Amino acid sequence: MLALMAAPIQGQRSVHGVVFNDANGNGAMDPGERPVAGVVVSNQLDVVTTDAAGRYRLVVDEKTIVFVSVPTDWRTVGTSWRAVEGSDSISFGLRAERQPRTFRFVHASDTHIDTGNVSRVRRFRTLADSLKPALTLLAGDLIRDAMSQQEPRARGYFELFLAEMKLRAPYWTVPGNHDHFGIIQSRSHVPETHPLYNRGMYRHYMGPEYYSFNYGGVHFIGLDTVQPDDSAYYGGVDSLQLAWLTRDVATLPTATPIVMFAHIPLASGIEPLTGYLEMAMVSSIAHTKSGPSFRHTGANTMAVLDVFKGRPLPLILGGHTHVAEKLVFQTDHGLLRFEQSAAIVGPNDYGPVVMPSGFSLYTVRKGVVDAGVFVPLGVKEK
Repeated sequence: MLALMAAPIQGQRSVHGVVFNDANGNGAMDPGERPVAGVVVSNQLDVVTTDAAGRYRLVVDEKTIVFVSVPTDWRTVGTSWRAVEGSDSISFGLRAERQPRTFRFVHASDTHIDTGNVSRVRRFRTLADSLKPALTLLAGDLIRDAMSQQEPRARGYFELFLAEMKLRAPYWTVPGNHDHFGIIQSRSHVPETHPLYNRGMYRHYMGPEYYSFNYGGVHFIGLDTVQPDDSAYYGGVDSLQLAWLTRDVATLPTATPIVMFAHIPLASGIEPLTGYLEMAMVSSIAHTKSGPSFRHTGANTMAVLDVFKGRPLPLILGGHTHVAEKLVFQTDHGLLRFEQSAAIVGPNDYGPVVMPSGFSLYTVRKGVVDAGVFVPLGVKEK
């Protein structure tokens, strides 16, 4: 495990705090409440663990988000993340929660919420709650669109999402391409200097765009696989995330099972099935600063997989394609599974076949993730 980070060098700003057992759930460390040692805390680059007194320290700036990687058998009091802004002290309260090693989780994606499809989101909420999952993973494109919108409309979509997505079990999100504010500048007319540009608006409403947490002995990792470039975006994991990911994974015992989720799939078979697309902003090939790349899958998937060499990686989840998909490779360490969720917003009609709207439900038994089942949304399609 990585130790408590040393004090920053002269001139660097830092934040410090304590992770503690918030027995009464009031968000403050009261007399008699004990610190929690060995908890991972991160500024989305450095990864440290709390010392025997529950303390940590991280280098930050005014745009940094600090998060605690919630340990198994604990839950947070309040959010697991905080925006630093003007703070120099951020503490996190945890409450003990014995978690079963057999549990279920929902994987859903592409709600694309707006006022015209709220009924679909409510239908999803009803179905998901009825299945009683321990948690839900929402793999991006939460809102109709922020890429080509100006600030008031994009904010309205995020606020609608937060108002409507009231699931009984905790849910965890990552951003999709439509959740990145203003990146199609020819339509949004939003300058890169806008404080909420690109990931800024998602971070304002939803928190860190990449992070980790634990539940029931499984380590969950959320990534942002959307990279703005060319006319709009392409799939991939940037160097900053890769550096953080390497440090996050290094804190884990080697045998810890890992489930990763993101929006643009790290691998998918949908484009060979549907054919090459040449269309402005969404063509199959993106012309990035480093050269041509597939737009709708990860540009550097092997670099991501290299982080997990020798470790169990039972499942890599995605969205974006609006298709429920299972892509499985046999490796010398077992099966490597890339699985995408269908879209909540509606079906994907390819003419000869229609990919229905819905989501997936998985069961985990002692770290082993089953094949999952597809749950159709059950809404009459127009």
